[in-house]
Amino acid sequence: MCWIPASDSCEAEPSVAEDPLLDVQDLRVEFPTLRGVVHALQGVTFQLNRRETLGLAGETGCGKSVTALAVLRLISPPGRISQGRILFEGRDLLAASEAEMRDLRGSQISMILQEPKMALNPVIRVGDQVAETLLVHERTLSRRAAHERAVEMLATLGIPDPQRVARRYAHELSGGMAQRVMIAMMLVTRPKLLIADEPTSALDVTIQAQILELMKALKREIDTSLLLITHDLGVMAETCDRVAVMYAGNVVEQGPVKTVLKRPQHPYTQALLRTIPNDAAPDQPLFSIRGTVPSLCGRPPGAPSRHGATGRWRNARKRCRRRTGWKPTIRSPASCTGGEIPLNRRFRRLRRLIKSEKVSRFPVKSANRSTELTTKSA
Repeated sequence: MCWIPASDSCEAEPSVAEDPLLDVQDLRVEFPTLRGVVHALQGVTFQLNRRETLGLAGETGCGKSVTALAVLRLISPPGRISQGRILFEGRDLLAASEAEMRDLRGSQISMILQEPKMALNPVIRVGDQVAETLLVHERTLSRRAAHERAVEMLATLGIPDPQRVARRYAHELSGGMAQRVMIAMMLVTRPKLLIADEPTSALDVTIQAQILELMKALKREIDTSLLLITHDLGVMAETCDRVAVMYAGNVVEQGPVKTVLKRPQHPYTQALLRTIPNDAAPDQPLFSIRGTVPSLCGRPPGAPSRHGATGRWRNARKRCRRRTGWKPTIRSPASCTGGEIPLNRRFRRLRRLIKSEKVSRFPVKSANRSTELTTKSA
């Protein structure tokens, strides 16, 4: 196990397999905004071996979901992948055409989204949605055969009376049932890689345990690899073989799950483990990491996103500054790129105009379908 920042040299951990299923190298993703370019990912590097479960851990906003979307090339414009390589079975996905990616998504790589009821179509029966995945990727399959396989998959996931559930709509299902349907939709094509973006975050503890056991059993049955994104370190300890801890758009520590959780090296990983309630001392106050994840907007090279925890705890600050030479600076509003007025100033200006009744309170649509504020006529 090695402690990253990526800018520093460290001995690489030996790989379990010589030919990894997924190899992400120096992945960088940017989102242009009014305040500047947000560098959401800054050199993310990790490998996922065959039949392995890799966990991505970290706070909200550290780049876990963006990493998953980048692997599937689903970054919405104006966001873009600015640099890096994503190798799936030795094939660079960033060099593939959009038609090739459409064939790959759902058949070779599938993704379970965070909110199953938001991901499921509310006006199509869930059985038809599971069968549609088969019809898209197995064009020789008849509609009846696809529906039968969809019902079989629902039964495999432990859904009682799968024929009746297949005729239901998403709003008629409980949270646990909807999550099982989503898992069925993603696994019915037997993909080689399954990405699970917090699959148990909205479920109670008992349903969480059932879903995790189900995913582990299906992973062994269909011989797939799993990239698990979660905030729950307990879930990661029970499910994953290896873990990668992310902070501010970068992987700061990775290694075997038992090694990382028992002997964490990075201050951020140590702080995450301290946030877990201690059953041996129930009267002690809960530990919380002070501050928030630093802004990734307009961050210069060598800024804290590379070494993570600068400014949030004392034992990291001096060491990280010594490694990168970074010093905190206060950016003035004039430093925004493109000469744009900062967003908070624009909102204050707009509120003043509304109070003075110089503009209408509600936006209207012009002929070219762009939303604009109209000035009241005198």
